[in-house]
Amino acid sequence: MRKHELNRATSETEITLGLTIDGTGISSIQTGVGFFDHMLTLMTKHGLFDINIICKGDLDVDQHHSVEDIGIALGQAFHQALGDKEGITRYASVTTPMDEALSTVSIDISGRAYLVYGVEGLKDKVGDFDTELVEEFFQAFASNAKVTLHIHQVYGKNTHHIIESIFKGFGRALDTASQKNGRIKGVPSTKGSL
Repeated sequence: MRKHELNRATSETEITLGLTIDGTGISSIQTGVGFFDHMLTLMTKHGLFDINIICKGDLDVDQHHSVEDIGIALGQAFHQALGDKEGITRYASVTTPMDEALSTVSIDISGRAYLVYGVEGLKDKVGDFDTELVEEFFQAFASNAKVTLHIHQVYGKNTHHIIESIFKGFGRALDTASQKNGRIKGVPSTKGSL
């Protein structure tokens, strides 16, 4: 089983996280940020990962530290759970509709951290969630998982729908890219390492 558990504690957050890559979409997520919990649950369900997250963060300050630090922890757990990366598909691009919204998420499990985030025009908040934190989460994940991640909003009007489309697509792309392919021998790179 490709899985990893970690505990991460700073002066701003305390996070306990467990990730199973080859799961069934089961999650238990408690971050104290309702909309973010909803997005992570969608990501888990559509990516077929099993994830447990408990985060106690300084929400009296704002949501930034909790959202970013969960991105860090989840990225680290994913990187560790992947192991040697032998036989993985490596690449995936997924386009996901959510009512009037459409987004594309492309990923390369490359060993090189990079984020391109082409999402504009979101309302500042969905409920009490700061929507600028979507980019912060994905930046933290990409940096710590050591993946190249491109996220583009094709179109959409409803901020909730746009973000939901992105998180569902991210789960699906991460699942496809991390899956083992029996035709691939060794690491899928001409350099011989990722």
